Amino acid sequence: MSLQTNITAALKEAMKTKDQTALESLRAIKSEILLAQTSGSGTELTEADEIKLLQKLVKQRKDAAAIFVEQGRNDLADPELAQAKVIEQFLPAQLSEAEVEEIIKTIISEGNFSGMQSMGQVMGLANARLAGSADGKTISTIVKKLLTA
Repeated sequence: MSLQTNITAALKEAMKTKDQTALESLRAIKSEILLAQTSGSGTELTEADEIKLLQKLVKQRKDAAAIFVEQGRNDLADPELAQAKVIEQFLPAQLSEAEVEEIIKTIISEGNFSGMQSMGQVMGLANARLAGSADGKTISTIVKKLLTA
């Protein structure tokens, strides 16, 4: 089933249960999908595009929540984190840091990469291999750690 079909079904269910947090989150996803489809590119969204879109929405909410917490506004941060959880349901299962580290170690050994000058190459390969199953910040942190070790 496509993401759009899943979102529509979840949206209907959220309306039936009157879950406002889920409704807001799902409407935001649906809006982003429609914007991406009508952006003029003329191509259908691929699964990778959908994952990137969902990751972007989760990151926006987590960043907003972090700012609100920093300013002592937990009343505004809590709904943002709740929305992020709803959106994360549609993302593939995330790998643990240990699993990500093993995959990056494999990438580094296969390409004989060493030193920080190789970071761009390793990041490109890691992002391609781990698309959707780990966030960019985690990947970047682990790559830096392994290349400087």
